[in-house]
This record gives sequence, C-alpha cells and structure tokens, in this order.
Amino acid sequence: MAIKNMNTVVRKNSNTRALDGDMTVDEFKEWLKRFDVDKDGRISRQELQRAIKAVRGRFSSWKSSRGIRAADADGDGYVSEDEIDNLIDFAQRSLGLRIVAY
Repeated sequence: MAIKNMNTVVRKNSNTRALDGDMTVDEFKEWLKRFDVDKDGRISRQELQRAIKAVRGRFSSWKSSRGIRAADADGDGYVSEDEIDNLIDFAQRSLGLRIVAY
C-alpha cells in the first residue's frame, strides 16, 4: 500500500492530514490548493508530487507523473478545476485516500 498508517493531527495551515477518516470533495480541493505554489489554479506534476509527499506517499515522483497523466484530459500537463474529478479518482485508487461527495 502506498500510504503508511498515519494518525497525524490536522492543524490549521498544515499540509498534512490524517487519513483515518473520509475527506469531502471540497476538503480535498482546499487541501490541494495549498500545494498550488504559483497560484495559477492548476496543479502541476511538481505540485502534485509535494502533495503526495505530504501524505507520506511513497514513490511520489512516479505517482505524480501517473496522476497527471490520469487526470489531465486536455494534455496540457496540468490538472485544472475541470479535471479535478479525474484526480480524485486517481487519489482514491492509487493513494488510498477516501473522498466522499458530501
């Protein structure tokens, strides 16, 4: 499994998050925005790599490349707001995150 057992405490302004509960789609989007370093509204491979590292994901470089390929419908190399559902599918499937609609 790519994610180690983590019982971290969620802190305001923290890039890490406990993975022992569900995360809503809105929470996932807000969490992901923290890694949008250039504030362009899109997630690059490097930004996704930082996000994967923040949840102690292994093989973050490889997984970030796969995540961009899985989510990037228009082929521009970034995950935009329109493509976030694809990234959610990838995060659940490959990172072990539980993301729910409510």
